[in-house]
Amino acid sequence: MRINEKSTKDMTLMDAVKLMRGPQGSQVTITIMRQGFTEPKDVILTRAIIPIRSVRSKIMEPGYGYIKINQFIERTLPDVEAAMNKMQSSQEGPLKGLILDLRNNPGGLLEQAVKVADQFLDSGLIVYTEGRVEAQKMKFFAQKKEKPRDFPMIVLVNGGSASASEIVAGALQDHGRAVILGTPTFGKGSVQTIIPLEDGSAVRLTTARYFTPNGRSIQAQGIVPDIPVSDVLPENRRGAAPRFMREKDLEHHLQGEGEKPAPEKPAEKLEEPPNKPEAGVTPKSSEDPPLERALELLKTWQILNKVGQKKTS
Repeated sequence: MRINEKSTKDMTLMDAVKLMRGPQGSQVTITIMRQGFTEPKDVILTRAIIPIRSVRSKIMEPGYGYIKINQFIERTLPDVEAAMNKMQSSQEGPLKGLILDLRNNPGGLLEQAVKVADQFLDSGLIVYTEGRVEAQKMKFFAQKKEKPRDFPMIVLVNGGSASASEIVAGALQDHGRAVILGTPTFGKGSVQTIIPLEDGSAVRLTTARYFTPNGRSIQAQGIVPDIPVSDVLPENRRGAAPRFMREKDLEHHLQGEGEKPAPEKPAEKLEEPPNKPEAGVTPKSSEDPPLERALELLKTWQILNKVGQKKTS
């Protein structure tokens, strides 16, 4: 409600960030009000440099790995490789399946996104850009591997998955390398170029669009999951369910291919998950329905493969 006694009413996100940031070791007081409070409370925070942990991983069950990428930064690829090696070394045999979680990943470095996608592809186009000038036309390809990773994969996405995370999901989906599960992504498929000016300022221009290997534009459309599953929370936590504004909901956004201009100023629309989970699919006690559904599908995949092999033999 307040930052250092200054009301946050009508305050932009950037203004709030500027007020909260400051020298390391200094303090800032924020006033918050939430469910269960009878009155606003002050919380004193000590400012510090917060290192971003890009990658988290774990073994969900024997043979089934999980990697969560929070953002694509300089260390994302080596962290993904280290996570893969650690999970593989902890198993008696090869991985039976992998869940790559890109939910609420806002993007980051294009180079890292391309390299992460390349980890799970053996060949082919990963992403390409199209602009008005030749210099803005780029293509990125996967490299041939000595030992390709051919285990089944499921990629989790939602409305908070944007930009670089959409590039990874789109590439793996177009190549049939992974099943995409979740809700439609944000739809940030434009390329910005920073042009320095003589006075030290700069102009940021949108100069190109990203396209998936099959030529799908990401801009204002996003990546549509193969299997829709909402981030539905248990009954006692449903009030905390995520609400997403997508690229197409932003005023003056760059229109996607085939998108019709809005007849009037668009209202700020926030997508809310449905009140009830899919019947027979997600148990009410589930803490993370998409994740549990993904693990269930990977295990089913293994069972069906065994059935098919028996019929063939």
